[in-house]
Amino acid sequence: MNPQPPLQDGARPLRVLHFVSGGFSGATQVAIDLCADDSGLQTLLVLRRKRQTPAHRIDELRRRGIAVETVPGWPHALTVWRLAQLCRAWRPDVLVAHGFSDHLWGRWAGLLAGVPHLVQVEHNVRERYGRWRLWQSRWLAQHTDALVGVSDAVRDALVRLGHPASRCMTIHNGIDLSRWSAGRPWHEREAAVVMAARFARQKDHETLIRAARELLDRGTPMPFYLAGGGSRRWRERAERLAKRLGVTPWVHFLGPVSDLPSLYGRVRYCVLSSHYEGLGLSLIEGMASGCCAIGSDVEGIREVIDDGRTGVRVPPGNAMALADALTALNAAPDMGRALAQAGQQDVRARFDRRSMQARYRELLLRLAAGDSPTDRAGGGLQP
Repeated sequence: MNPQPPLQDGARPLRVLHFVSGGFSGATQVAIDLCADDSGLQTLLVLRRKRQTPAHRIDELRRRGIAVETVPGWPHALTVWRLAQLCRAWRPDVLVAHGFSDHLWGRWAGLLAGVPHLVQVEHNVRERYGRWRLWQSRWLAQHTDALVGVSDAVRDALVRLGHPASRCMTIHNGIDLSRWSAGRPWHEREAAVVMAARFARQKDHETLIRAARELLDRGTPMPFYLAGGGSRRWRERAERLAKRLGVTPWVHFLGPVSDLPSLYGRVRYCVLSSHYEGLGLSLIEGMASGCCAIGSDVEGIREVIDDGRTGVRVPPGNAMALADALTALNAAPDMGRALAQAGQQDVRARFDRRSMQARYRELLLRLAAGDSPTDRAGGGLQP
């Protein structure tokens, strides 16, 4: 039985508007998951339209019962104006603005519309702030009830950028564990690699492709499946490198994959080669599916992989180290299986979507009640 809806003034449920990019990134998925929470909050998902915002994805969300609206993505003044209009019409109690730079436009709109409570959610440790946008973020922070980092690394980055530590907190992202099953038994899985990540400057597909070449030189090649959309320029750059290195028979560019659980469930290794991460949600999904995880030793990923216990971390940008890790795991399949089992148990205990939803719900109810969003130490709602 669902809990009774939290009422405001004894009249209606707490209304929460989630504003996020319409690019269907990891931030978008988190906002969708929070809108899918059936605890009685009344939610509205507002997407900032992008060129690649697929209409069928919006229709699918509406069929699931999620209330969705869109606002123009450009110019930003129009984004703010249209979102402020929506806020005045819908009258949310809390506006939650996800991701850079959407959290700027979302909070400006919330201020213009007089939304009682504003929340910023930061999803990465590095963003293209620049002086003007950083000034805006710091100024808006004075009018924001809570600034949420999706990992301790992100929360710490917010503080380093000059945001008030007393309002910064961590709420780790979570996944729908029912969707990410154990997959095939280890001995039936293909000795292959999946990296599910958009093609972008942040991601390091090139190091992964160079590792594929190193394995080929050693006489131990394996398939690499690269799943994800993103920038065409960065994808074409990766494709040219694979062709130049002669690994196109082994490196497969799959594009966006709708059934990632099935892909993860039939291979042994999930890899996230990256220059930096907020958390590394694709690793969490792969680990929940029973893959052995290998990730770059960078902020965010360190909170997901306990090196040598739940997976393997390798120096960022080091193709030789990545190839060495895969070689060692292939030579000792029992070690890979043990790491995969430990990793699966760990992420299922720490990154359940229901826990994430409960922490956000607690935060929102505390704000609506007029309570401080953080504890006395300033650490916030940490697990």
